[in-house]
Parts: sequence; structure tokens; C-alpha cells
Amino acid sequence: MAAVISCHYFPSPTTTTTTPKILTNPITPTTRFRLLNLVNRRLTTRCCSQNPPQSRIHNEQRKKSLSLKECAVSVALAFGLITGVPALDFSNNAYAANQVLPDMSVLISGPPIKDPGALLRYALPINNKAIREVQKPLEDITESLKVAGVKALDSVERNLRQASRSLKQGKTLIVSGLAESKKQHGVELLDKLEAGMDELQQIVESRNRDAVSPKQKELLQYVGGVEEDMVDGFPYEVPEEYQNMPLLKGRATVDMKVKVKENPNLDECVFRIVLDGYNAPVTAGNFVDLVERHFYDGMEIQRADGFVVQTGDPEGPAEGFIDPSTEKTRTVPLELMVEGEKAPVYGATLEELGLYKAQTKLPFNAFGTMAMARDEFENNSASSQVFWLLKESELTPSNANILDGRYAVFGYVTENEDFLADLKVGDVIESIQVVSGLDNLVNPSYKIAG
Repeated sequence: MAAVISCHYFPSPTTTTTTPKILTNPITPTTRFRLLNLVNRRLTTRCCSQNPPQSRIHNEQRKKSLSLKECAVSVALAFGLITGVPALDFSNNAYAANQVLPDMSVLISGPPIKDPGALLRYALPINNKAIREVQKPLEDITESLKVAGVKALDSVERNLRQASRSLKQGKTLIVSGLAESKKQHGVELLDKLEAGMDELQQIVESRNRDAVSPKQKELLQYVGGVEEDMVDGFPYEVPEEYQNMPLLKGRATVDMKVKVKENPNLDECVFRIVLDGYNAPVTAGNFVDLVERHFYDGMEIQRADGFVVQTGDPEGPAEGFIDPSTEKTRTVPLELMVEGEKAPVYGATLEELGLYKAQTKLPFNAFGTMAMARDEFENNSASSQVFWLLKESELTPSNANILDGRYAVFGYVTENEDFLADLKVGDVIESIQVVSGLDNLVNPSYKIAG
């Protein structure tokens, strides 16, 4: 099990160690103008893609969504006038958001899943109800701990009893759902899970509230490991036109070490990121391949505005990664896995496909959601520029944001994600290293000479 990575954070006597929040401004004419401007822009790379491939979406499909766009712009404006809008100073290089709210019903849907670990667990291509019935009450411990004092432990104990009962009743079904080649490892994790639940019960009985959360995290890591052991190989075929590109057929974990400048409270930080190739094999494979080329090492953070943190634009005229084998910009298609589908869709936003109510398997719900930036007018123009979403903006409330289905999410920051808010333009990515899952990368172009 990987150790938790800590950031070198130095609190000043006049501040607390909590991550500062991005404040919003009261509604002013300037704010209204910014909202209108924001709703009519997109997350893009800094330059247009060289020789971008043609979109496969017909003009009829684009026209079909026009009235929805007009309606949604009004909705977004009204929403901003009610809640207030962050003061974002978007320049000509800015990327965000000719986005529209996909459906008003999303605004009144139930509480979304915001934890990156939970999002990754639910995104696995499995269908085993028994293990999910163990997972859910263990995750609900987080809500139980929001109750003040030791009273929270009563709710925690109920969560734990439910999870333990589900494990005992469903263990046979869980074991039967394990891939044959991973069954032994999965059974070992289940044994550790059972033992860990007993240890958590002792923690609750001793009324040691502070020890609950670390043990909960450990148990959920076992659950996630069991669920990954249920995946038997890669579940689908990537379209033929992308089969020779670097593909991540599974998951990989990387550590991104950032040297922080001009911040007396933070020296450097290592962000752990889980990349999900099950749901974005082309996008994640492209990124891992670039990591192995050390493409990002020494690169500065190029945007940090309270909405996103972005990097990946190399020095010089190129707007992305120039593949030395072709001497052309390597681009990847827009890649979206829709909830309920067995394979991603490529080259089109969900709005363009008419899937207005569809949900993506990898949503922009979590602080530190990682996605590809691209040219405003070309879906298949992403190359090397990536961004991490900061969940501070009323324009991007979880489960009702304006990015899902329009940009390719391919991972989440799972450790130290709160420190993303402390990064500034000019901070340097010292290195990004793959710590696990490199064997899931196929067609690695970084091994080619040059």
C-alpha cells in the first residue's frame, strides 16, 4: 500500500492550515458582463490545433441544439445573478466555457459523489451488487462524521454494522465475481477488509473519533482493490483509427511534484493522481506516454485563476506535443464514457449527440478533476495541455456543472488535492513519475528513438 504523501506546508502565525477559499464578489454590472462572456467561451488550448481533423458531427445535429443553448444561457445568467459569480479575469488565452447546463433537472438532483476515490470505484466496469452494498455504508461514514463530537460514533457504528452484515451475507457472490486470475489476491483483500472492520469496531467502542477516518480510508482501499480484481482484462475494443496510439488499458498512478514559488506557507507538494484508462484509454494513454517522455518535467503552471489550474503548453510556437516520428502535433480525440454504455464515444460532445440527460462515468464532481484542454472549435484537437478543476465556482456546482460531456476527464487527484488552490502561475512541475500501472500502457511511443 502506498504511503500518504505530505506537502511541505508552513503555516504563518496569523493563518490557519486550512486551504484558503476563493471569495466571490457581489453582483455588479461588471460581474454580469463577465458571466455573459464566460458562458460564451470554452476551455481551450492556447492556440488552434495544427491541421485539426474534421468533426464527425453533422450540421443538423448542431442546429438541433441551438434552442437549448439559448435557453441554457438564460438559465446560467439567472443562476449567476442569484448566487454571485467569481471574479475571473479571463484573457485571450482563457479557456472556459461556452458551456450550457445540460438539463434543468440536474440542478435539483440528489447529492452528488464528490470524493475522488468513490468516483473511481463507481467508474470501474463491474456489476457486482454485493460489493457495492459493502462499499456504500463505509463511504457513508464520511457523512456520519460531520456530526459534532462523539455522537457521530453512534452513526458510524450503524454504518459499520450494515457494511459488516452485507459482507457476511454477500461474500460468496463477491468471490464469485472476482476474475479467475486475480481471485487469490481478491480473497486476501477480503480477509484484510474483515479484520479491518473488527479493528474499526474497537475504535468506535473506545470512542476514538480521530482514528475513524484513517481506518475508513484503509477499508475503502481494500474495497477498491477487490473491485479492481473483478475486472477481467480490458472490457472493449478501441476504435480502429486509435488502436495504434498509446493506450492505457487499465489504471495508472502518477506523482506530480511541484515546486512552489513566492508562497511563504508552501514550499513544494506532491500530488498523487489516479488515471483511468478503463473509461478514457486514448486520453490517459497519451498522458502517460508524455510523462514517460518527461514532457512535463520543468514546465511551469501556466494558469491558476480560482477556476482551474492548467499546464502543458510547451515553449515555442507549438501548441502541443510534436511527435518526433512524424514531426507533427500529436492530437487525441474527445473521448467520453457515458453512464450505462460499454465503450466511450469519440469526436463529439454529448450535447452534439443529443444526449442532453446523459451522465459521464468520470464527472467533474471532485476538486482536482483532471481533464484535457482543447481548441474551442475542434473537438479532436487535444494534445498535451491538461487542467485540474477547482471546485470553488458557483458556475461549476457538483453534479450541475457546465463541463461534463464537453471535455475529456481521465483522472482525479486523490492525495493533497486541496493544495491545488495554492498553486500560482510560474510554479514549476519538477517531475511527474508513474508509480504504478505502467504495464497497462500499450503502444508506448516514448520507447521509439528520439
